[in-house]
Amino acid sequence: MTNELERLAVRLREFARARDWEQFHTPKNLAMALAGEVGELVAEFQWLTAAESADLEPRTLARVRSELGDVTAYLVRLADVIGVDLVEAAHTKLDESDRRYDPDLYRGSARKAPPAAP
Repeated sequence: MTNELERLAVRLREFARARDWEQFHTPKNLAMALAGEVGELVAEFQWLTAAESADLEPRTLARVRSELGDVTAYLVRLADVIGVDLVEAAHTKLDESDRRYDPDLYRGSARKAPPAAP
């Protein structure tokens, strides 16, 4: 992981350890908590128009920022618990997408690529 993500992972690990919460931080529980926080983030955008979502009012932006913090914390904690380097995983996924979505074929298109070969 990058230095910043690693520092965050260590801080989250220490936070959980100091409260004896490691027992609750199973991959399943962390994934469920992450999904819940993503739901709270989505709820902030639910009834906004595309234009409103691109130019959030200060109070909405503050709530979105808070939810993004929660999502990030649970994602980093989950990755730490299961031993996944998030930056490496994102680069790997982007490499796969780069192979699947040829710019000349997909420029300006939202269509899905065929399933990746096994």
